[in-house]
Amino acid sequence: MLKLFSADDHIIEPAHLWQDRVPAKFREDAPRVIQEDGREYWVYAGTRGETMGLSAVVGRPRDQVNLDPVRFSDMRAGCYDPAERAKDLLSDGIYASVLFPSLPRFSGTLFLTFDDKELSDVCVRAYNDFIIDEWCPAGPPGLYVPTIICQLWDPEKAAQEIHRCADLGARAISFPENSVPLGLPSYWEPYWDPIWRACEERDIVMCLHIGTSSWRPEPTPDAPEVLTFSLLHVGSIMSSVNLMMSPVCRKFPGLKFVFAEGGIGWIPNALERADRFWVRHRVYNNTDDILPSEIFRRNMYLCMLEEPTCLRYRDDIGVDRIMWECDYPHNDTTWPESQESAEMTFREAGCSQAEIDAITHGNAERVFNWKMASADALAPR
Repeated sequence: MLKLFSADDHIIEPAHLWQDRVPAKFREDAPRVIQEDGREYWVYAGTRGETMGLSAVVGRPRDQVNLDPVRFSDMRAGCYDPAERAKDLLSDGIYASVLFPSLPRFSGTLFLTFDDKELSDVCVRAYNDFIIDEWCPAGPPGLYVPTIICQLWDPEKAAQEIHRCADLGARAISFPENSVPLGLPSYWEPYWDPIWRACEERDIVMCLHIGTSSWRPEPTPDAPEVLTFSLLHVGSIMSSVNLMMSPVCRKFPGLKFVFAEGGIGWIPNALERADRFWVRHRVYNNTDDILPSEIFRRNMYLCMLEEPTCLRYRDDIGVDRIMWECDYPHNDTTWPESQESAEMTFREAGCSQAEIDAITHGNAERVFNWKMASADALAPR
């Protein structure tokens, strides 16, 4: 059996998360669940959300996957119950899991939209406390990688939160792949330096999931949504090249960026093209001697699901840059057939055992500085 470290999974936040953790004066406006018209809704800051469980369809037959669940009872318990999730992951040979939020959006950008930033702040802290104090301890040691969010509207406050959570064991942060579509300064601006500095100092891995900028590729507005889904990796292409060319990793060389769910096959072309333009347009762009590809090979990592054809270019990508992901509990998840899926992918790509070990878990253990749960770990009580 392969030992798998998933660099991309998602939690569906339980209804009590914020109501149990924010001060009383914020409870009416903090996220809570109501029942109406036979379904459950999240409500927050005077708004009723339309999605109960974002693509939380794990365990359903493929021909029964359609709209998002409308009640917690429509979901597999492992979506929102960390103890049940642990049983699911361990049964599939997954011994470590990086967690992205759902209701707050994959990088916490929901709280950026609240008018009351004091409310936003307590909601961010409540989410992080839940992950560190409740979700992660519900699995055996090493199963859940504590992954936090931060106060995107205030980098100094965000840096303080990163240090606070790092003291409590946090190892990663979910962060937007691009700030500009969110109405924030670009990553080329020093606005973000407190966050970069805190993550570098505390060795916090920056996880940039597709779709976290709020931008979606929609070349044909009247096409079915599957067109957008098939192009979401474009966000990772733009995000990675933007950061490769930006001052960020030149100023903070110890940063580590992991691009979740963006795939791997595009990177040889992106690097070749970025380097060529970096050199040929050097004079009037005043570029330095550090090629974009050098930044990639020092600071960046990619995640893949089932890409046997792309994996044949692993030497061009760099075997040490590739991580495996499960994407539990979304439509694309490999659960409960992660072993079969991974074995097929590596077999068709012709990978050696050393390459398989690196991609399935070795790279992630090194980058996140994390020891996975034991292969004989029992599901929690």
